[in-house]
Amino acid sequence: MIPVGSAVRVKVPASSANLGPGFDTLGLALGLYDVVEVHVVDSGLEVKIHGEGEGELPLDERHLVVRAIRSGLAAAGVEVPGLKVVCHNVIPQSRGLGSSAAAAVAGVAAANGLAGGVLSESEVVQLASAFEGHPDNAAASVLGDAVVSWTDIPVDGETDPQYRAVRIPVHESIHATALVPGFKASTEAVRRVLPSDVTHIDARFNVSRVAVMTVALQHHPELLWEGTRDRLHQPYRADVLPVTAEWVNRLRNRGYAAFLSGAGPTALVLSTEPIPEEIVEEVRAAGLQVMKLPIAGPVEVESF
Repeated sequence: MIPVGSAVRVKVPASSANLGPGFDTLGLALGLYDVVEVHVVDSGLEVKIHGEGEGELPLDERHLVVRAIRSGLAAAGVEVPGLKVVCHNVIPQSRGLGSSAAAAVAGVAAANGLAGGVLSESEVVQLASAFEGHPDNAAASVLGDAVVSWTDIPVDGETDPQYRAVRIPVHESIHATALVPGFKASTEAVRRVLPSDVTHIDARFNVSRVAVMTVALQHHPELLWEGTRDRLHQPYRADVLPVTAEWVNRLRNRGYAAFLSGAGPTALVLSTEPIPEEIVEEVRAAGLQVMKLPIAGPVEVESF
């Protein structure tokens, strides 16, 4: 039993998934952070939310951070008499910046911190990814920088999927700019527009661009535009996310490596030079928020 009075603070970065061609595979940690404080108390559960999701998210056992804490504690083989959870949320909700993955990572990482760090990074990735059903966002928030991730689905149909990821360092000159619309998007709804089959030509195209992208991120940022080209998901999502598609196309036509962040509706640009202020003002005049973000490191956990 973890003693009353134990407390940890978790700082978890936002993330972007896919990065153009790497559908459910590539992820990137972004320097925008939710901070979650978890206190062990005598009994019960108290949840407080400040910022994004305040007044909207549940304040009981249904809250994703709480569910992830429970999962992490069970995996670590420890228990608590009660919990107080305080969430300071900055990552926009349902905008394609990994808010739900960050919540899952925060909960599992907090549980691991309370348990003394008995879970490995790969175990934290596994537990957090299970809430998402794919590891790209969660792995990026756990490991930092960029990640290549994949899922092993057992052939027996009974064993749980295994979520895997490796970190790849990002070239120090690369930074991100997020164009965030004022509306939300449901990942499930945006996935429904995707076809069940794709052509061999399009699959080959994306495989080659994922290879280019891993090189661009690490060593050759001049290849970011080519490395973010995609034929598997963004063309199909354009009709349901017309504002995002418009800005992705406008920026790409000007030579910027722009793409749909995750399932959207945020568009993300990777570059080595700042986007000119006149373009930023155009975006803001259209009603989108512009966030200039560094590439982030891994989730941070501290006792206090």
